[in-house]
Amino acid sequence: MVKLGREPRSFKSLSSALLTKPHCLLMITLRLGNPWLSMCHSACWEVRKQNSSQWCSFIRTNPDCQIDGGFLDYLDGVFCVFPSTLLPLAVTLYAMWLLYLFIILGVTAEKFFCPNLSAISTNLRLSHNVAGVTFLAFGNGAPDVFSAVVAFSDPRTAGLAIGALFGAGIFVTTVLAGGIALVKPFTAASRPFLRDAIFYMVAVFVTFLALYFGSISLPWALGYLGLYIFYVCTVVICTWIHRRQRREGSSTSSSREPELVTESENGGSTSSMNGADFGEEYRPLLPHEEKTLHILTKSLNTLDYRKWRRKPCYWRLFEVFKMPIEFVLLLSVPIVDPDKEDRNWKRPLNCLHLITSPLVCILTLKSGAYGLYKIQGVFPIWGMVILTGAFLALVIFFTTKNREPPKYHCLFAFLGFLASAMWIKAAATEVVNILRTLGVIFQLSNTVLGLTLLAWGNSIGDTFSDLTMARQGYPRMAFSACFGGIIFNILVGVGLGCLLQMTSSQSVVKLEPDGLLMWILAGALGLSLVFSFVSVPAQCFHLGKAYGICLLIYYLAFLTVALLTEFKVIELTTL
Repeated sequence: MVKLGREPRSFKSLSSALLTKPHCLLMITLRLGNPWLSMCHSACWEVRKQNSSQWCSFIRTNPDCQIDGGFLDYLDGVFCVFPSTLLPLAVTLYAMWLLYLFIILGVTAEKFFCPNLSAISTNLRLSHNVAGVTFLAFGNGAPDVFSAVVAFSDPRTAGLAIGALFGAGIFVTTVLAGGIALVKPFTAASRPFLRDAIFYMVAVFVTFLALYFGSISLPWALGYLGLYIFYVCTVVICTWIHRRQRREGSSTSSSREPELVTESENGGSTSSMNGADFGEEYRPLLPHEEKTLHILTKSLNTLDYRKWRRKPCYWRLFEVFKMPIEFVLLLSVPIVDPDKEDRNWKRPLNCLHLITSPLVCILTLKSGAYGLYKIQGVFPIWGMVILTGAFLALVIFFTTKNREPPKYHCLFAFLGFLASAMWIKAAATEVVNILRTLGVIFQLSNTVLGLTLLAWGNSIGDTFSDLTMARQGYPRMAFSACFGGIIFNILVGVGLGCLLQMTSSQSVVKLEPDGLLMWILAGALGLSLVFSFVSVPAQCFHLGKAYGICLLIYYLAFLTVALLTEFKVIELTTL
């Protein structure tokens, strides 16, 4: 909603606003005895209807155009910094920055967030099934979840969160699942598929009810998280029963697809031996102790020169784009790797992480508002963090060795998890703000932005990884990952996103669907799930190219209807 003013001076101003904006829903809210006037969220979109000379004043005086979180004010930049004649240039720069933010999200999640989650699950001695549906799902779905949490923080962008979660859901269950069937026809695992499909349909139906009632209360948000916990318990129990049946020999042996873990173990051992043989010529004849400065510079190097010589030009260009963010992440996020002999212990860099990681956390929290706060109005919080981190770094530096990781090295995984999570949240905040700005520029709803740009950007990593997995001969595992990941995203994304926005004074999160398009999105997702739930068992769980083509055609038809509805080409009766 758009607040027109904090305190209308008279009823004359109220009647004037009603006459000038009759299409918006006007509400008078009493708070501490002072009424103010609010209008529907489309008011900020009206900046393009103004004269170009009034764009800047309209953006700066309209409360709905103010961005609460984030480090950059994109609306002010495009309408105040750039002249109106350079609006296409501003949009192009924003699009490039949006693409780079998606790269930041992918790099942070893949190379820093997921490895630390894997190390935490290993240190906690969790089984592969529990780790897969908890920590691994969290690592893969981190961009989606954090984007949803950020979007739910503002009622004006809540539709962006729902649109992104629903849009990613329909994209994954149609385009990605259909692509796997086209790349490698296979026979799906019956019980895991039915289990995941049922749970996801329940999650979509619960979200549909929340949209229908227009709000999510505290019990409702806790119900989302409880449903996910129930899903995790179901996965663990089903796996335990299946293993017990196999041990007892009650089930007949059948030819099954080898698991990725087995292949990775065999392939990993072979590749590791090859890598060891290949690295022999680079190994010094006599062992020597590396100097601290050499360890630090080597740890901050983002390029593998041997791999660089063998890769094509487009791969090198992409690596050059990633180098700045990878360097900053290496400098601020520790990585613990239990598979390595030294667990990736880098003594000088890990000591430096004790300063940089807490500093990143405090400066990215609430867009740096807490980090700039001064204790007693004199000493800033960031200064206290630097002093504390420097003291701990000196203690650890003088009590450890370069080649031997300390016993408490596993604690750096928790620090790396927290720092990488804050990086992802900061990048997700900027993504949401840019998408909202593009929505204002092109007069697009948050729902269509969520189901297109945000959903595609957050799903591109899963698309490449799952299709690669299927191409390597593991389509069943890739197909199972399609449903397992989006269950986590919608249940934890909506549940946690709404729960974090609730306070003692306001225990309800309002949802404002963007018209009929949201219902089309929800209906299309539900229909695609029902189609797979019926057609897959009807084919005896054998998924071929015909199934994949049907899913791709379905997604193209849905996207066409959604865009035509957004641009008012198709007019349907409002529910």
